[in-house]
Amino acid sequence: MSPLRWQHDTLYLLDQAELPHEEIWLKIVSWEGVAEAIRTMQVRGAPAIGIAAAYGIALGMQGTYSGDDRAARFSRVAATLRETRPTAVNLFWAIERMERLFNEQADSPGLPALLADEAAAIHTEDIEANRRLGEHGSRVLPSGARVLTICNAGGLATGGYGTALGVIREAHQSGKLSMVYACETRPRLQGARLTAWELTHEKIPFQLIVDSAAGRLMAEKKIDAVIVGADRIARNGDTANKIGTYTLAVLADRHKVPFYVVAPQSTIDRATLSGEGIPIEERSAEEVLAPFGTAIAPAGTAAWNPAFDVTPAELITAIITEAGVHRPPYSFSECEVARS
Repeated sequence: MSPLRWQHDTLYLLDQAELPHEEIWLKIVSWEGVAEAIRTMQVRGAPAIGIAAAYGIALGMQGTYSGDDRAARFSRVAATLRETRPTAVNLFWAIERMERLFNEQADSPGLPALLADEAAAIHTEDIEANRRLGEHGSRVLPSGARVLTICNAGGLATGGYGTALGVIREAHQSGKLSMVYACETRPRLQGARLTAWELTHEKIPFQLIVDSAAGRLMAEKKIDAVIVGADRIARNGDTANKIGTYTLAVLADRHKVPFYVVAPQSTIDRATLSGEGIPIEERSAEEVLAPFGTAIAPAGTAAWNPAFDVTPAELITAIITEAGVHRPPYSFSECEVARS
């Protein structure tokens, strides 16, 4: 289920803007093409964005650079990629990792190959981390679990296995899962288009719901856990995720339903003390007013379209990473040890 593959110094991306109706692989041969694919959400999901950016740097440092020396070239490529999506911290984490390698090997004639290898390592490590966090997350679910999720935190959003959907996949394979309820996730409908596509392919039982039906489901005691991904986790556990996640957390708290955030450790932003410091991307009003090119509001209507919201740590039952199950109080230092 990987949305990215690297072959012969070329990046291929599964165009998520065209799913679920068409499976189109984009052939990306330039770092500018990677930046555009991230901006336009042809590749999306925090871990996948980070992996794509790493491959973008590898592409940017191939060949000769007209008017640039190596350092100037790297700086320009990295700066442009950093500007594509401000909330997903994996983007910055991956670029910084590539930058460390560049600083160590800047004079090496084999630098382009070393950068490509490092990007591939980031990709592989993400899949391995997702498998481990899937195992940790599955253990916290009861037998016959009915879970609710929002947006898409599956293989499409990562290197190929999934965070929230990685837990769901592992629970399904171990026989613990009864039903998945997937919020459609307005305005870009990642739940309806992408999560439903993945669950269908995996033959995992699910029902799609409109976002505003989540409260009714909980009131009828049909949800045993809410499982979501994350685009950035602050040091204190405050978590930014797709808009609507905070609403689910409030509903879960009201109805005493466990609320789990699932993400690799690369999503933890230890430099940001709390959710107040997380930048929230605001996207075009047209995504709300004319989704997928179909106008649904009167001409002249204004719209506010934040892509993410922040769930306070006190509403999160546990944060699940490849290191284990982290429980409150959260304080993610460099030497944080998971408490299962």
